[in-house]
Amino acid sequence: MAGYNEIKGLRVKYLSADPSNAENGQVWYNSTTGNLRVQGIGLQSVTSGAPLITARNGLAGAGIQTAALGFGGDVSPPPTTLTEEYNGSGWSAGGAMNQARKDFGGVGTQTAALGFGGYNPPPGAVNNSEEYNGSSWTAGNNINTARYRLVGLGTQTAAMALGGRGTPEPQPVVATVENYDGTNWTTGTSFSTARQAGGAAGINTAGLICGGGATPVPAGTTNTANSEEWNGTSWTEGNNMNTTKRAFAGQNGLQTAAIMMGGAPNTTGIETYDGTSWSVSPATLVTQRHNGSGTSGAPGTTGLAVGGSADPGPTASTEEYNSSLNTFTAAAWASGGSLNTARRALGGAGTQTAGLAFGGGPPNKAETESYNGSSWSEVADLSTARDGLGGCGTQTAALAVGGYSTAYVGTTESWNGSSWTGKNPMSTGRAYFAVFGTNTAAIGATGFVPPNTTTTASESWDGTNWTSSTAVNTGRYGLASAGSGTQTAGLIFGGDTRPRTGVLGSSEEWNGSSWAEGNNLNTARIYLAGLGTQTAAFAVGGEAPGLTGSTEAYDGTTWSTRPSLGTPRTNAAGAGTTTAGLVFGGQTPPVTGATEEFTGETSAVAPASNITTS
Repeated sequence: MAGYNEIKGLRVKYLSADPSNAENGQVWYNSTTGNLRVQGIGLQSVTSGAPLITARNGLAGAGIQTAALGFGGDVSPPPTTLTEEYNGSGWSAGGAMNQARKDFGGVGTQTAALGFGGYNPPPGAVNNSEEYNGSSWTAGNNINTARYRLVGLGTQTAAMALGGRGTPEPQPVVATVENYDGTNWTTGTSFSTARQAGGAAGINTAGLICGGGATPVPAGTTNTANSEEWNGTSWTEGNNMNTTKRAFAGQNGLQTAAIMMGGAPNTTGIETYDGTSWSVSPATLVTQRHNGSGTSGAPGTTGLAVGGSADPGPTASTEEYNSSLNTFTAAAWASGGSLNTARRALGGAGTQTAGLAFGGGPPNKAETESYNGSSWSEVADLSTARDGLGGCGTQTAALAVGGYSTAYVGTTESWNGSSWTGKNPMSTGRAYFAVFGTNTAAIGATGFVPPNTTTTASESWDGTNWTSSTAVNTGRYGLASAGSGTQTAGLIFGGDTRPRTGVLGSSEEWNGSSWAEGNNLNTARIYLAGLGTQTAAFAVGGEAPGLTGSTEAYDGTTWSTRPSLGTPRTNAAGAGTTTAGLVFGGQTPPVTGATEEFTGETSAVAPASNITTS
């Protein structure tokens, strides 16, 4: 048997300590510990991703981990036409399908996908197919046999529809195969073991089908562990999976590098296939589930488990699988130090490691607190106690403006890091409005004004005076804003009108002279928190109309989901950026001082590990 020297052309180094700059795959012997060591090889891991906008099961998927598509499915009930697009960080809305359906096949990429078959009562199983071009769905030619609980593999122009069953009940489970050439469906070569809700991977010349249910009655479904390989001409029996299961939570990869995640009976288990044998992955899903979707173009080292049934109902959970030299830490909110004074409708400024909280209620408060990245400390009070005020700037140069004291005020105060100084007030007193910029160059826009209405008025601050600027398009209150550090590039979003007509999802962008309509939030809400910049903003929490912890990110064009707060809340304050954010205070429904910190996804080269020898 060849040794390391023959394989690598190198001898194993004999060291008294692990090297400080080891390369990936480097092997050495540590004489102090007596261990043969290797630097970061073959780690399998699962991390939580941002949730779907709409929880569902029985959806179909396409694309790769960083550019995926989830479409259709059951929102319990009925089936839906919704499409969502994943960019590797979060989900945003795509074009709606023409036919609502669940339990159907999907293949292709995010910009060239195909959906076919499925179930939509009445009449039950459907035979139509649709093509997606990255923005809209177009009807294609029908599959020959209407069925649901089928799966697919391949691309939009070279696809295969595999197995499933028809309606009305009971209908047999089938081994039927149909091939799509981009225009027509034609009958293909059947595989050996009939199945419904199996797993599939690969392309139409090198495909794989595995698992599934082998009997027609759902309540008595017998699962199979059988797998079969397609070479473009015929099917060949492969080795069995380790666990019999059907309706995977995610199916990804190639014939020689497949990943099957979760499945029914509900499980968190993952199995991988190398073209010869199935292995149980050491990584597992966080959320036990089945009947979700994955990707259809993944290379076999990355994958997704999207949606599905977590019993008793559908889930919005997204999880990312990686087999890599790197270790991944998922983006997430985590608890920080609590405010000394619990409050809601407060002002905020600064960063995740240098934040400032001031004002709020009830009753009206003047307390100011400074955050160092782990704890809050009391500093000098505002001159005027108030809630519903706006804030912007930094921990050592902040602006507190407006709010409600004994009346709606335009009171403005500037913070220098140790004390507040009164400045000239806004022209129009207001509360629950938007403020962004710095303490010498800011915009204050819209908000609640007496006697019981909202204003479209916008005002500009130059460090000394407020002057009128171009009005916003939609007067609202209880909204949030982003535009840290700039007066000429701001964003406002969410809120409601007065009298209330229903929470808003609309956003508007400020370019220094005018407001322009931006794209809507995925979840309309009021009393939310905002942070970041015009092209990298977060909308966090609020009422929609019920209390939510939902987080969405804006990239200058589109809003997409991000991991939710640990504690849903309304009327909180935000600070920081979309990679290092801070949310504090609010109502949960009790008034709270709880703080949460957001950290974006990180990766690092895996640490060295011991090699077991025999």
